[in-house]
Amino acid sequence: MPVLTLDELREHARQRLPGPVWDFIEGGSGDEHTLRAGEAAYRELCLRPRVLVDVADPDCALELLGTPLASPFGVAPMAYHRLVHPQGETATAEGTARAGALLVVGMFASRPLEDIASAGGPRWLQVYWLRRRDALAGLVDRAEAAGFGALMLTVDAPQVARRRRDVRNAFALPADVTAVNLDPGLTERTHRATAGSSGIEAHAREQFDPTLTWDDLSWLRERTRLPLVLKGVLTAEDARIAVECGVDALVVSNHGGRQLDRAVPALQALPEVVASVPESCPVLIDGGVRSGADAAIALALGARAVLVGRPVLWGLAHAGAEGVGQVLGLLRSELLETMALSGCPSLAGLGPTAVSRRPPLRDHPWPPSHGEPSRTASTTSGGLR
Repeated sequence: MPVLTLDELREHARQRLPGPVWDFIEGGSGDEHTLRAGEAAYRELCLRPRVLVDVADPDCALELLGTPLASPFGVAPMAYHRLVHPQGETATAEGTARAGALLVVGMFASRPLEDIASAGGPRWLQVYWLRRRDALAGLVDRAEAAGFGALMLTVDAPQVARRRRDVRNAFALPADVTAVNLDPGLTERTHRATAGSSGIEAHAREQFDPTLTWDDLSWLRERTRLPLVLKGVLTAEDARIAVECGVDALVVSNHGGRQLDRAVPALQALPEVVASVPESCPVLIDGGVRSGADAAIALALGARAVLVGRPVLWGLAHAGAEGVGQVLGLLRSELLETMALSGCPSLAGLGPTAVSRRPPLRDHPWPPSHGEPSRTASTTSGGLR
């Protein structure tokens, strides 16, 4: 039976994966308020469809930083795909390439960059700022040699936030899953949990450089010929500084609710970031998208493309490369349907006027309870006409 929704894939993945691994994927920081708010933000908005528009052949293809894409979807950077499937990132890359989508490979990938690149398809590399700049520089060189198209620096993680699910589970990586693209000495800590801390959290505190400032970006900007993308921007103030520092694109993201709890939902922050940068600086969004309609809302509010995280891992756990392709294919087909039914034959038609805020519920129930006449019904005719 075909999978019709991402929720179905989520349930398949939940049944397949060990509890601590599932919690590592699904969990957020603190009280998980931001995690919940990320998805809820999309439900507060609705689409304003136009009619009598030729939508016989809607098209969602685009070009992003010089790379043609079949749809405005990309795989967000996530660590250790081998936790959910033996082939890990190579299977993710195969499924993404078949879908004509963008793959952002995480610094903590559990497969070699060169093997991931062999699957083809457009790909970027995501990195964190490590205390050891030589390790960061080495990764950048390898990415350039392997044909990666851009470098994405995550800037919302001077340290990894406390994720209570992982602490309760004393979560640490199994011995056969590691960040194979880094010196083993940099990742050894991920395999050992201690009281009050997961292995991942302890590793980040040891290896991430919390002294990173805007002034340091010049070193990375000069170190690579690749376009530089910043991920984790949530304010207009930071977006403007990023452009002044020569950044080529931005990703509006709160790390999927895994960093600062109570941070603004990415969708809520999107309009102010878009308004603060020139059109030549593409703005992407990451977090909370669970349908093609969600993606249409983000695109209407100014996102050039949408990065999808957890659902891709659900698909990977369910059926490897084929499951990843199912996720991206389902999102693309839902987006095309949404565009057609909204009267938008191309992505250019998705603008701010295509979205409105959902009106608040009234103080009376709908449909009306038995014995109470509807305020919109005719009391003389006995019902709605």
